[in-house]
This record gives sequence, C-alpha cells and structure tokens, in this order.
Amino acid sequence: MALDIFTGVVAVAVFLCIRGFALARRRGTVMCRVRHGQGGWRSGVARYTGGELHWIPFLGLRLRPRHAIARRGLTVSSRRRLTTGEGPAGYWTVVCSAERGPLVLAMSEDALTGFLAWLESAPPSAHLDAA
Repeated sequence: MALDIFTGVVAVAVFLCIRGFALARRRGTVMCRVRHGQGGWRSGVARYTGGELHWIPFLGLRLRPRHAIARRGLTVSSRRRLTTGEGPAGYWTVVCSAERGPLVLAMSEDALTGFLAWLESAPPSAHLDAA
C-alpha cells in the first residue's frame, strides 16, 4: 500500500517536472509571474496569442491557460524594478488596468520589452475603449 502511494506521488512529480520543462521550452513563451491583490507571486509562463496574453501556471495539471488577458483595453498603469525581497533579481513589476480589474505581472527586462511592444502593436481601434 505504501509503495503504491509513493509510486503515485513520484509519477505526479515527474509529470509536473516534464510539464514545466515543456511549458518553459515552448516557442513564444516567456517566464512571467502574476499577483492578484496583496497575495504572493504565482510562477508560470505567458504566451502571446493574437490579441490575448495567455498565462499558464507551472503548478497544475491543465495545459490550458489560467488567465486570458485581452490586449483590447489593457493599459500599463506603472512599472518598476522589483526590490531584493519582493521577487527574483532583475525582474520588473508591471501594474496593468484591465477589464477585470488591476493585474500585476512580474517579468524579466527582455520579456517586459516584448510585452510593451506587443501592447503598442495593437490596432488603433484597440485603445478606444480604454478610459
């Protein structure tokens, strides 16, 4: 009985490691953390798909995105480099205003440059709704 439980736990751990490695290596993805409210950071990957940013957490069994953030109406409220105790060294935090409320992302400087370019490359009509 104990051997079966141990085998099951090891199988799930191996699956999560392979899943995380596959997500991180997938073309067009960047490492990105998400925070809602005053909670902690959740690690995952972000992928640009048309007019949406899909965020997939590292811990989880689903391969589908947990968040699909529409570019339409998304605006950057502020951005700054994370301090030593806040998160990974060299990461930037970006506070965005979205339709569902504020969203806080943390990403590397290269990923931030790509994110800002993605936002700016939206069609002119995409920012008409933004208030």
